[in-house]
Amino acid sequence: MDAVTLSRIQFAVSIGFHYIFPLLTIGLGIVLVWLEGWFLKTRDPIYETAARFWTKVFALNFAIGVATGIVMEFQFGTNWATYSRFVGDVFGSALAAEGIFAFFLESGFLAILVFGWDRVGPKMHFFATLMVSLGSIFSSIWIVVANSWQQTPAGHHVVPVLRDGVPLLRDGQPVMRAEITDFWAMVFNPSTVHRLVHVWIGAFLVGAFFVMSIAAWYLLKGRHGEFARRSFDGALVLATVSALAMLVSGHGQAGMVYRHQPAKLAAFEGHYVTGPADLNLFGIPDDATQAVKLGVAVPGGLGLLLHGDPGRPVVGLDRFRPEDRPPVGLSFQSYHLMVALGMAFIGLTLLASFLRWRGTLYETRWLLWLFVPAVVLPIVANEVGWMAAEVGRQPWIVHPPVTWNADGTDVVVGPEGRVVYDERVGLRTLEAASPNVSAGQVLGSLVGFGFIYLALGAVWVFVLHRKIQHGPDEAPPGEGAAEDGALAAAGLRAVHEGRLTGGEDRG
Repeated sequence: MDAVTLSRIQFAVSIGFHYIFPLLTIGLGIVLVWLEGWFLKTRDPIYETAARFWTKVFALNFAIGVATGIVMEFQFGTNWATYSRFVGDVFGSALAAEGIFAFFLESGFLAILVFGWDRVGPKMHFFATLMVSLGSIFSSIWIVVANSWQQTPAGHHVVPVLRDGVPLLRDGQPVMRAEITDFWAMVFNPSTVHRLVHVWIGAFLVGAFFVMSIAAWYLLKGRHGEFARRSFDGALVLATVSALAMLVSGHGQAGMVYRHQPAKLAAFEGHYVTGPADLNLFGIPDDATQAVKLGVAVPGGLGLLLHGDPGRPVVGLDRFRPEDRPPVGLSFQSYHLMVALGMAFIGLTLLASFLRWRGTLYETRWLLWLFVPAVVLPIVANEVGWMAAEVGRQPWIVHPPVTWNADGTDVVVGPEGRVVYDERVGLRTLEAASPNVSAGQVLGSLVGFGFIYLALGAVWVFVLHRKIQHGPDEAPPGEGAAEDGALAAAGLRAVHEGRLTGGEDRG
């Protein structure tokens, strides 16, 4: 393999592994806020017990997330030097904002969240929990802003790189870079809001399913019954709302992609020829025959979703030169797997919500057993969603804009009937890699990072397993805490002890 391909694999492995932990951090942060909020409202110590337990898991995920995230920033300078030079002004602003407004907020209150249970009052601890959760959300904002700008660049112009006032040349051509002209236009580029909402919902699903998985296991084993039910109930509400919201968000996301990256959406749906388009449910796209084999499709479904008219033409891959088309097979399958899993989440959460309403959820053991391994599914859905988004914008690492005709029915094409991108405002992936890094060097670092990630993954699984096996600890009385930090009365504590040990476990 060449250095560019190996660099892409290395970054994909790095970010694919790292991405698990920010998802859990954001999702669990919402769960912690909900649990502590209910404790402040009801003073029921079972909520404090749950919050203490999930805080330990949150801290573990946060630590692994920080350790795995640092590596990617080094790769920008080592493997992707040309890319870093082109986007440095944009990325520098976004990542600086992420560090100042998000990471410092998140990490600054983390010590209170983890170690402050018996040192500060419940209100102060709740505030710290809220700040940590907001910090994780703010962090995702700036990362998504940076990535979204690559998909739909805005608020910038492209200028030559100067050395002593003279344009820097490479192979006789000036080296270009993107320079911000409007910071807020860069931040609120056309895809930022759509993609950010989609990412948040995906993180909420991961956090909710993570909690439900562990809670379901406790219920099946007859351990920590009340704690497990309260945790499962709250996570189920979050998962159900998120699953339904994902359907709405996905529809808006598809419309945005079609407007700004029509080649990507055509690859998602295996739509080769411009015209009325079916909505493929599954199949195998074949570039040779320009058709989807062994597929099942809804006639006119894609036109109906995009335009509200099944007969209206949809731009196909034939509007783009072969060298400007994304890999159709991987884009198609990753996208459809994401959609299929999204529909599965809706069905699973609605079924569980219905049984909970009927009062039979915790007696339906086969469904609880289904929830135990189901935590893997939203992680896979998020990973393949990002795979579809990143593979679908190829061959571009910074996607140049497309122009639509006056009535918005077709993209503007050149004399050959195909889009001619402005190469000056975009950057191809093949041109973005570091020119002086060899394939052997990238392969060596890929193997080394692989071992490091395996070790970190093993540590995470080992520590998480021990915490789950140990289970929640009873929340101690708030002796020495602030005036508002006194916890429940002794009588309520006695009831709580019975709940925690499963004395009220009827599941």
